[in-house]
Amino acid sequence: MPAMSDPSTTLATTLVDTLDALLPQTQCGRCGYDACRPYAQALAAGACDLNRCPPGGERTVAALAAVLGRPERALDPACGSAPPPQRAWIDPEVCIGCTKCIRACPVDAIVGAGKRLHGVIADECNGCALCVAPCPVDCIHLLPQPPDSDAVHARRAAVNRRRHQARQRRRVPPVPAPTPVHDGPSSDVQEALRRARELLAARGA
Repeated sequence: MPAMSDPSTTLATTLVDTLDALLPQTQCGRCGYDACRPYAQALAAGACDLNRCPPGGERTVAALAAVLGRPERALDPACGSAPPPQRAWIDPEVCIGCTKCIRACPVDAIVGAGKRLHGVIADECNGCALCVAPCPVDCIHLLPQPPDSDAVHARRAAVNRRRHQARQRRRVPPVPAPTPVHDGPSSDVQEALRRARELLAARGA
């Protein structure tokens, strides 16, 4: 008989998924958490305020408040102001191919290789700006973009979530295979050793 899941755990997971789906999935860390899902987990646990997502702005605050049954609040100024829609662009005349921006991008929207020109996949960039600070030659610029409709915003968030999850899976080191444990020589080895001893004994005789 299959084990029954804990209803409270199932409800908590469902709430986290619901809250995570409302976040913009920029994975920018401005909320004080490493990514959007940890923030959703903290919200579900009642461990933080719902006004700590500047990229989501008032739209996200209102959506979170509706789900959590809490009053709406102005964005926490400690997290920064709501940024305008933006996309990163790499100046090809200045880029030195250091790969630091590639490592910083949480959704793998930058392509390139060491000592080769890098480029931004414009449709995949979420404007988080995490690539700007690591650049040693200041060749990354944030260009303004027209605001997305609610439908486009939701589609972009879903894509960003999938790309971030895929990136996280690649970063998890593989579990090493267990080392075989032998209690002693196998029967085949034991038989070979027995024959070798007999042969040596016969030669000595």
